[in-house]
Amino acid sequence: MAELGSVFSSEATLGLDFDDPLKGFEVSKEILINATPQETRIALVQDKRVSEFFFERNADKGIIGNIYKGKVVRVLPGMQAAFVDIGHERAAFLYAGDFYKSKHNVEDLDDEEEEGFEHQEHRRRRRGYEEVPPIAELVREGQELLVQVAKGPIGTKGARLTCHISLPGRNLVFMPTLKHNGVSRKIESYDQRRRLKKIIDNYRSREGGFIVRTAASSGSTEKLIKSDVDYLLNLWKKIGRKFQSTSAPQLLHYDLDLTTRVIRDFLDDEIERLIIDSPLEHRKVLRFIRNFNPELRDKVELYEDGIPLFDRFHIEQEINRALSKRVWLKSGGYLIIETTEALTSIDVNTGRFVGKKTLEETILKTNLEAAEEIVKQLRLRNIGGIIIIDFIDMEKDSSKEQVYRFLEGLLREDKSKTTILKISNLGLVEMTRKRSRESVVRYLTEQCPTCEGRGFVKSRVAVAHQVLRDIRRELPALQEEHLYVTVHPEVATLLKNFEEDTVVSLEKQYQIGIKITGDPSFHLEQISVTSAAPKGKLAQLPPLHLPKKKGAPVGGGKGASVLDDDENDEAEYRADLQAIQKAKDARLAAAQAAELAAAAKKSELEQSLAAEAQQQQVIGEAADGNDSEEADLDAPVIRSKEEAVQKETEWTSSDDDDSEVDDKESAPSPLEQQSANDEKKEEAEDSPPEVTTKTAQ
Repeated sequence: MAELGSVFSSEATLGLDFDDPLKGFEVSKEILINATPQETRIALVQDKRVSEFFFERNADKGIIGNIYKGKVVRVLPGMQAAFVDIGHERAAFLYAGDFYKSKHNVEDLDDEEEEGFEHQEHRRRRRGYEEVPPIAELVREGQELLVQVAKGPIGTKGARLTCHISLPGRNLVFMPTLKHNGVSRKIESYDQRRRLKKIIDNYRSREGGFIVRTAASSGSTEKLIKSDVDYLLNLWKKIGRKFQSTSAPQLLHYDLDLTTRVIRDFLDDEIERLIIDSPLEHRKVLRFIRNFNPELRDKVELYEDGIPLFDRFHIEQEINRALSKRVWLKSGGYLIIETTEALTSIDVNTGRFVGKKTLEETILKTNLEAAEEIVKQLRLRNIGGIIIIDFIDMEKDSSKEQVYRFLEGLLREDKSKTTILKISNLGLVEMTRKRSRESVVRYLTEQCPTCEGRGFVKSRVAVAHQVLRDIRRELPALQEEHLYVTVHPEVATLLKNFEEDTVVSLEKQYQIGIKITGDPSFHLEQISVTSAAPKGKLAQLPPLHLPKKKGAPVGGGKGASVLDDDENDEAEYRADLQAIQKAKDARLAAAQAAELAAAAKKSELEQSLAAEAQQQQVIGEAADGNDSEEADLDAPVIRSKEEAVQKETEWTSSDDDDSEVDDKESAPSPLEQQSANDEKKEEAEDSPPEVTTKTAQ
């Protein structure tokens, strides 16, 4: 899968199709096989990163897909199941739904029917228990059954069985309980489905039905399909003959080993190469591919370098990281993966990632990157069952939908069946993933002998206090002169360094000697209090890097003197008072310094304002002086009386010219002149005649 986390920027710039996250990215795929006499380990690598692990110990071969003749040893009506002996240490169990033949078993075909034995849990159909008769009506104790292992033993649970047998080939899956032929739903092309359905319908059998697998869509011819039909029918008849001739419990058919099973299910044209570091395994693989698909033979390589194969490709580091609870993201966020008996919880955290723009964008980027890493970790660790993902809370519904669609698109590439619900208001995603084999953690680890699976142990201080309580419990009834206490060396050192006064006080009170010794073989929480001296020579106590401080017991033991306690308390009290006064003085000095600084700053500001005002005044006075000088320069200089008369004449003529100009400028317009003439005429008509005559004269 392409490393998308490094290109996260925003929804607009991501350029991703959230319905198909791999669209536009070319993914390089490789299969690495490390085979030793002890175990076989296989890693599927995509873009130089491990996407899935497979393990199988030679001393404990996987039994998924094996077909047995089993015997019912116990029927549990309350569980609708029966325990069946198939010859293993733990009895396998068979649910009623995996035994009863109903229409659901022949019509409700699941997408996973073509994926082989590791995907046969679909036999238990999603239907109500009322459709299945009670298990007691179906089987009885001592009855012999033909069963197939659908799921291997996990933890304390035995293998899960089914009576609905399926035999996978390269192109087909033969199912004796199926009465018709079909094509896998994973083949989406209508033309391909029609072509393959037409071919497989030519080979109907009374023994059962055939399902065409996805691998057949890549150009499988009718000849290859017919070859699968003949092989699977002959295999089924052989199993039937063994069932009739043997007694239970008996293995009738052993499925392919891990290497050939992975090659059958994963090796195709998309795989660039298959690298094997064992010559023996390399030869076996080539033999299988010759019968399986000769065209893929060129992809097989024998690794002969001196550096181990898994070291060369850094697979060992990936295996160790798969055991860690914390998984870091490229952006700086991280995941916390916790697996319990009931479910697996995955918590998403931003960690060191602070984003660039808004909080919502930061959360969205972290959740998108986390969704991609979660899908990788589910496959890498083979986590199954109920899974709860706690994404960081998103405010926008569009962001929730974007993360959900992205996660859903990534899960489509997972061969294990998954069911996912939308993100809840609390930011939780509930999903299930089919569990067909043990997870990497269960396969590689076992319960911690120190904490017994709790994940923690009591602290040394808590154990030391428990020792003192045990001593007080034993001393009143003790008749001997000594009490021997044996504990872990670190606890013993803690008692001797910090609880010596308490122990001495108990010795004086009961007049009994108390001897504390450390035994390296003791568990940290293990305590032995006895009146008998311990046998054997105990190892010396290792130095504990703690300061020895007498008179200050961890829990304030009774052995400490009241006077010493008072003196110590008084000294500490005085020290506290001095520290408080010192802090007050420091705060007062800081306040005074701040006041002085503020006053100095204020004075400086006032001086600056005064200087600026003075400068403005000087500039104004200079400007007034310049104006006076300009006026003096404009006035004419008169040196004689004649020159004065001449200048006066020039000024007078200049004033007359200006008045003429003013008169011209003040002359009325023609419209105004006409209006004035009309007014004068009206006045003349209204005046008395004598005035007019006199005026005329």
